[in-house]
Parts: sequence; structure tokens; C-alpha cells
Amino acid sequence: MICISVTPESRKLAKVDLFNASRQCDLIELCLDHLVKEPDVGQLLEGVTKPVIISCRRPQEGGKFQGTAEERQGLLRQAIVAAPAYVELDLELAAKIPRFGKTKRIISHTSLDRPLENVDEIVSRASKVNADVVKLTCLTSTLQSAWPLLAAVSATRDVPVVGVGFGNASTTFSLLARRHGSPWIYAALERGMEAHPGQASVAELDEVYRWRQIDEKTRFVGVAGSGRPDGTTIRIWNRGFEALKIDKRCLPLPLDGLGGVEKMLAALRIKSLLVGSDFGSTVLALAKIKDEAAEKSQFADLLLHQPEGWCAYGRIGRSTVKAIEKKLMEMGAGERALERRNVLILGAGGMARSIACALGGNRGILSISAPQDKQARRIAETFSLRHVPFAGLYETLADVVIVADPELVAGHHKTEVNPSFLRPNMLVVDVCRLPETTEFLRQAGERGATVVDPREIHVDRISWQFRTINGEALPPEIASATNENG
Repeated sequence: MICISVTPESRKLAKVDLFNASRQCDLIELCLDHLVKEPDVGQLLEGVTKPVIISCRRPQEGGKFQGTAEERQGLLRQAIVAAPAYVELDLELAAKIPRFGKTKRIISHTSLDRPLENVDEIVSRASKVNADVVKLTCLTSTLQSAWPLLAAVSATRDVPVVGVGFGNASTTFSLLARRHGSPWIYAALERGMEAHPGQASVAELDEVYRWRQIDEKTRFVGVAGSGRPDGTTIRIWNRGFEALKIDKRCLPLPLDGLGGVEKMLAALRIKSLLVGSDFGSTVLALAKIKDEAAEKSQFADLLLHQPEGWCAYGRIGRSTVKAIEKKLMEMGAGERALERRNVLILGAGGMARSIACALGGNRGILSISAPQDKQARRIAETFSLRHVPFAGLYETLADVVIVADPELVAGHHKTEVNPSFLRPNMLVVDVCRLPETTEFLRQAGERGATVVDPREIHVDRISWQFRTINGEALPPEIASATNENG
């Protein structure tokens, strides 16, 4: 089941939100703490066809109620008289408000600044104050921090347990809770109406994550990185799985390093990882075997678990070179045109190394430059490139410019690239936020330079990854659908 949280600020909007939510969910949470004026809960619930949970949370629980403890207690007592299906009470308040009528009690515990601890003790205390359901809320900024909450929800108990995660791994937790039999998961009615930071909207869970098809048999493909995942890639892959009737779904995996990750992946039965650009170097520590691109560049964007262990593959470099060669041929340059160009890589991280590796040592005049001069010099030495000190960037001639550092920005400061560097005779590529058109690409286009469509690089890479993992081709019409919001 799914529970939509509605967070209206006015009583009039509350009726509208409840009506809209009732068409999309099994259960509705009405958060009274967002209302500016005290409501008549009975009036608000008139005509609502789905079961309703009434909650009123304080700031320390992630809510917005600013009144006194007595005012909150009185508001929740009045709400119970209106006979909602559930009322949410924290442990302290539950001891003061007895069971009344048919309204069931959700006893909640919140920990917003530390991992979840002492779950058995919390459940035991909740049972003593007549809990029908126990709700656990905690910070879930990464998979590691979400793990105790998932364990708590997955365990077999006399009292059912639901959970809510705050932060980047909130959706990760919800999808895993869905697979592991949680009574329900929570979602926002719309973007901008989240009950807590990181909460996915019901439309996002439907359109991006395809949550309704997830059950205990569903296999997950992990999408690993250090922050929020690429929703565009996840949406495309999930559509591909659905079209080909493959019982897999993508699972975002925000990670804080690799501590404990291998055991977690094994417990979740995850045997393939799509790796974000921010994690392509870190994730290599998992790999027992690396293909040539991943070995040379020390950067991977795909990991597969084989009988011998995790195997790492690098594709971003090859996809980038293919797109550049295609664009040059469209411009009438002919085959092998890249070998007659001055190619400049901007960046000194894993993606820059991967592209340097794919370009090889015999393709034109290859140079690299980055604000991190020492790192750029090391890459130049490794791949036999010319190193251009960042201070000398504007005196450098380049036919092809490849931006390969997510931290590099267009600007006028010492460590930024002045957009005046981009000229009409250049071919400009930016692989940092595929498939987005970045500020570099916009600036290049405005200055008359030719740009390589980042969607072409993105489609080539994800199509190769999809076939490698699943043994089937990602339908082209799905692979190219990158212009929708993720």
C-alpha cells in the first residue's frame, strides 16, 4: 500500500489535497502541523473515501507545529473524536492520550540526527501504550544509514512496523520496504509538498521507479553514487524492464564510501551496479577484475557480480569518442578526422582519465588542463598527453574541448573557465551531467561553437550497459526518451 502525505496550510486547500490524494493512494496522512489555523478535523474528513491518518509533528520530529504541548495534545484529542482510521502519537504523548473509539494508534519514534538504535526497546515501549502500528523515522542520507531502518521494518514482529527516511536515501528505503513487505510506504502528493526532506512524490514513484510492480521476487539494479541519483537514467531503464517484461527495477544507492557495502549488496541480492560519475573511482575497490578501460583509467561506470567476484567496466570514454567522431563526420570532416584535431580535456578526475584512455596516444594532439595542475600533470604522464597549466589555458589552441570535471564551472574566478575561451571554430563536449545541457554547452552554443548533444553520449552508454547486464537491447525509442523530467 501507499500512503500519501498531504501538508496543506489552509483548511480550504486541505479539502482539495485530500480529494486529489484519495484518487492515487490506499491511505492518506493529513499533517495538521502545516495548517496556519486550527482545523475542524471532522469537517475536513467529510466525503473522504480513503482511510486517513492524522498527525501533528513538532520540529524535532520533522514537523512544523509551533504551539504548546497542551495545544498539540488538545488538537489530537479533538481529531480522534472525528474518528479517523489512525492517529499518530509519539511515545510521550501516547501515554497521555488513551485509546478512543475505533481509531487505531500509530506510535512513532523519531531520530533525525543519528542512526536508529534500540529498536526492540522502542517497539516494546510502543506496545505498552497500545500501539496498533509502530512508525520509525530516522535520517537516511545513505544506504548505510538506512540499513538499520530497513532491518527494523523487515523483521517479523507482533506489532507491524512502518518506516520513514529523511534525506537522499529516503526513496531507496521506500522501495526496499515495499519489496520486504512493509504495511505501507509514504509519498508526497506533489513536488514541493513533501512532509520531510527527500520524500518522493507519488508521481515520481509511479513514473520513475515503477513501484507498483515491485514485490519480493523483484531483482534490483543498483544505481550507485554519493548523492541523489540520475532520475532520467532510472526512468529509462525501468521503462525498458517493463517493455521487455524483465522483473527488475533500478534502486538508487546513495553511498558513503564502501564500508559494509559488499555485504549489503549480497543481502539485497544486487548483482549489477550502474555507477555515477561521482563514484566511478571509489567503486573500483569492490572489483576483483577490471576491463582494460577501467584498469587503465581507474574509473568504472558499470560493475557486474560474476562467480569470481565483482567485475568493473568503463564505457564513458568510448561513448564520448564515438559521439565526437560522429559529429565530425556530419560536419564533413571524413573518417579519422579526430586524428587531425587538437583535443583538450578539461578535468583531472576519473572521467577525464577514462576519456584520455579512450582517445589513445595516437589521435591528434591531445592535451589536458585542470585547476588541479598536479593531478592533470599525472594524467598527462600516464596517457602521454601534453599538460597545459591551468594558468595558460587561454593561450592554448583547441579544435575539440571536452569538459570532464563536474566541479568545473564557467566563470571569471581563478579556478573557473572564462566562457570567452569558447570560440566559434571549436567542437565542445560536456560529459559531466549527462544527459543535461550544461552551462558550458549553452555558452558554447551562444558563442557559435558546435556542440555534441549530450543525449547521444548518454544513450550510447546506457544502451551498452543495458545489453551487458540483461542480454537484451534497450528499445531505441525508450533509450532516446531523455527529454522528460526525471
